[in-house]
Amino acid sequence: MNNLYNKESIESLDPLQFTRLKPQVYCGDTTYSTQLLVEIVSNSIDEFKLGHGDKIDITLINEDTISVRDYGQGILVNSLREDGKTVLEAVFSVLNTSGKYREDGTYEGTSLGNFGIGSKLPTFLSHNLTVTSYRDGEYETIEFIEGVFDRREVGKTKEESGIYVAWQPSEEFFTHTNVELNKVKDYLKTLSCLCPGLNISLTDKKTDKVINYYSDNGINDLVTDLVKDKEIINNRLCIKDKDGKNDIDLVLTYTSNYSSTIVPYVNTGLTESGNHISQIKTIITREFNKFFREKKWLKDKDDNLSGEDIQEGMFLVFNLTAPNVKYDAQVKSRITSIDMKPFNSIISANIQTWLSINEKEIKEIADKTINAKKARDAAKKARESIRAKEKKRKEKVLKFDTKLADCNSKDRTKCEVYITEGDSASGNLKTARNNKFQAIMPIRGKILNVRKATLEKIQKNQEIMTMIDAFGLTVDMKTMKLTYDPADLRYDKIIIMSDADVDGAHIKNLFYTFIWTFCPELILDGHIYAGVPPLYKVTEGKDTYIYLKDDEELEKYRAKATKKYQVKHLKGLGEMSADETEILVDPEQRIIRQITVDDIMKTDDLFDDLMGTKIVPRKEFIQTHSHEAQYI
Repeated sequence: MNNLYNKESIESLDPLQFTRLKPQVYCGDTTYSTQLLVEIVSNSIDEFKLGHGDKIDITLINEDTISVRDYGQGILVNSLREDGKTVLEAVFSVLNTSGKYREDGTYEGTSLGNFGIGSKLPTFLSHNLTVTSYRDGEYETIEFIEGVFDRREVGKTKEESGIYVAWQPSEEFFTHTNVELNKVKDYLKTLSCLCPGLNISLTDKKTDKVINYYSDNGINDLVTDLVKDKEIINNRLCIKDKDGKNDIDLVLTYTSNYSSTIVPYVNTGLTESGNHISQIKTIITREFNKFFREKKWLKDKDDNLSGEDIQEGMFLVFNLTAPNVKYDAQVKSRITSIDMKPFNSIISANIQTWLSINEKEIKEIADKTINAKKARDAAKKARESIRAKEKKRKEKVLKFDTKLADCNSKDRTKCEVYITEGDSASGNLKTARNNKFQAIMPIRGKILNVRKATLEKIQKNQEIMTMIDAFGLTVDMKTMKLTYDPADLRYDKIIIMSDADVDGAHIKNLFYTFIWTFCPELILDGHIYAGVPPLYKVTEGKDTYIYLKDDEELEKYRAKATKKYQVKHLKGLGEMSADETEILVDPEQRIIRQITVDDIMKTDDLFDDLMGTKIVPRKEFIQTHSHEAQYI
């Protein structure tokens, strides 16, 4: 088989081809076409944020055709670029093209499409898309068919400036070409609160029903909807501050709940993590502790309340508008960089004022948080006491340094551990496993051959001693004899997983030798298994694939194959992707074989012959039985 690259095998895909080949990269979930609507609306939001237009009309024309009309400044009409495209055509078909780029290359738009290519996404993933720009008494209409420019029309108009976009998503890329209506309604309702003063209408032509979304009070309206009747403090902390570049809309209140709720938006996009969240929580914790001490609710001898204490019952919602925000991926949920300096002093000053004018209600919050801290401290002491007793009872949990990724379940009858060679082999297994009951333990290099090693060398071998600790075995250091109490055995299944090659087979044999030599009961009681990794991945069509464990299975497949297929040789566990390693750990797909023994005496002699110091018996056995060998 010739696997060498040549010039014919190297292809370059343009953005249209790549997006249509991998739509999930840019849409995330392709069950519905909702993300296409989000991308177009995001551009209209940018127009509103820049002070152009305060209205967006969305129309569900039929089952799978949608339109958006905004009343912003529109895009330059019939303005040709050097590449022969008009500006309007380029904005909807050429990556990194927008009217919101400044001369220095920075992007001044702030709303979030989530996946990086904005208005090009509905162009690329629709049967057809029509866009019209109205500006300065002129219009330009562009139509795309299957993502490719089809026609252009220009003329005079009396229409108000702005953009009109209508598109029909392709069933080639979406399970359902329509939008997920309930999610769209929630999205638009939230969006109106994130953009106070913006009028949004949603018209369903099928029912002639029109829903209007509008908010005067911004985040405060959103909090009212979310909190309902759970609130303790009616005089909420409301912060609104705009400087044209860094804007903040924040609402803080407390509810009767014991958990905290934090809903953090940045540039109208919901975020999961970032220093903006941690800094705001830190400011709240600092100012609350400072105020509680001023009022003597916290005594000098008392420790400060932790963030966890302060946040009990807290309901915090905010939207920050900031330039140059950096994210860790195209799905803009995790922020890696945001300048919080313009916001921090504003938040601190407003919290201080709010605390001082709501002392009575804040005292109720203080009592709640202080009592919560006392309860948590008591529970912590109880847990530590129990853990100390357990530690004293066992006294031997993982004395050695290990990279064991343990499982969560404490029911040993349901737990299993995979022994792998090296970090690269274990990395994707850790991702693919079910961490509820599956543990992954990498070992460095090949296991020591205990049939040839001295007792002193075995005792100093970290890999062996680590496995003894991890499995929950008891060791007699004088003899290295291992015993186990079924109640203390950490894993019911101990699975050795190595590459499907000669080195992998050798690693397995060294592991069996170690177990049989010092604790044969683990094998006799049915706890030791061999994992059988596939040698080949065969792909049929776009998403259909099967795994074959050896050359024999591959030849059988080839003999019966009726479809076109591609064969990938899986060279080793370290080179398999997380998706490919799933077959190794999924109980429904994996192949594991229990190691069993029929004759104890013959088995012991066999280990002596194959793994011992004598060369002649090993050579004779291999010559006699090599044709019977099977990889497991």
